[in-house]
Amino acid sequence: MHSALTLDINDFLTHYWQKKPVLIKGAFPDFNDPLSPDELAGLALESEIESRRVWRADARWQAESGPFDSYDHLGDKDWTLLVQAVNQWHPGVQDIADAFRFIPGWRFDDVMVSFSTPGGGVGPHIDQYGVFIIQGQGTRRWRVGLKQELTQFAANGALRHCEAFDAEIDEILTPGDMIYIPPGCPHEGYAETPALNYSVGFRAPDARDLISGFADHLLAHEVTSRRFNDADLPACSAHGRIDHSVLSQVKALMTELLEDPEQLANWFGEMISDAKHDLDLEPPEPAYSLEELVLRMDNGDHLYRLAGVRCFYMQDNEQVFYLDGERYQLAEPDREAISLLCDQARICGPEVACLTQPQALLEVLLPLVNQGYWYFEEEE
Repeated sequence: MHSALTLDINDFLTHYWQKKPVLIKGAFPDFNDPLSPDELAGLALESEIESRRVWRADARWQAESGPFDSYDHLGDKDWTLLVQAVNQWHPGVQDIADAFRFIPGWRFDDVMVSFSTPGGGVGPHIDQYGVFIIQGQGTRRWRVGLKQELTQFAANGALRHCEAFDAEIDEILTPGDMIYIPPGCPHEGYAETPALNYSVGFRAPDARDLISGFADHLLAHEVTSRRFNDADLPACSAHGRIDHSVLSQVKALMTELLEDPEQLANWFGEMISDAKHDLDLEPPEPAYSLEELVLRMDNGDHLYRLAGVRCFYMQDNEQVFYLDGERYQLAEPDREAISLLCDQARICGPEVACLTQPQALLEVLLPLVNQGYWYFEEEE
């Protein structure tokens, strides 16, 4: 088990989050890797888990996607294995993600774990998401720059690099050290010795993604809307001209859809709760009845939300929540019940019993347990 994160959260959010990179030596004192390189390679054997290999041969960058069953041909230097969403498959890696719960859950993406041989890395590049990189076993040299205008180019297929940059940080990280890199900051890291790294990523959608997603939502839900109307049209004097009034009405038609608070909330909640990677859902066999669910919780068994499941609610709505791209509703508004479902990764019997309407929560929770989104794990 790794140690707790030592970080002045308020100072970090004020001075660094989304602003500039920072190196925090000893962020996780006495850090112990939750998994080994062999275990990481084992995950990369699975077709449902996203993985990549990046290496250099004859001064050329190469990259390929998994699954992988052999590394012998790559030699003992200059290559890296990267596996996405390892937190969904390994509880110890999810513990690392949990250290960053001071950032809203809807912003969290996943924990990517990489293993690199000496000289291994993915080259200089710029990401459009923020990331905390924790050094596990071994050492790695990192160079990180402030945001700057740089030319980017394809080094190999989907492997995108940037030109040489001025570094604000140039340090060798040892186990437990952490570096935060905001979106848009160029960076590159190369292992000095065989090394494991844990990248805790946070994404933010851009305006194009939002518009595209909202349009898809309107189409999927067959939302009706007003049509352009020019019933008071005067005779035109310029046949090829589009008047200002036309654009004003077009903008108003589009804005009306965005100004429907329920429509906007449902679209964003469904979109942002949709799992980014395949979930390891294992529905219980046989399925639980409501009585069996209550009995297990009364006996002290805890319900745990499956790692990778995204579950959110809106600030001003204590009745509706969103899970894995779907909208769910309690029988009545219940702030404590919504908080149990979405704010906490674990639910225990006494917490449910203290609710105003425990039965209402259990009736919503039962089918989700039977689908595998929550599961029982006996306390040792």
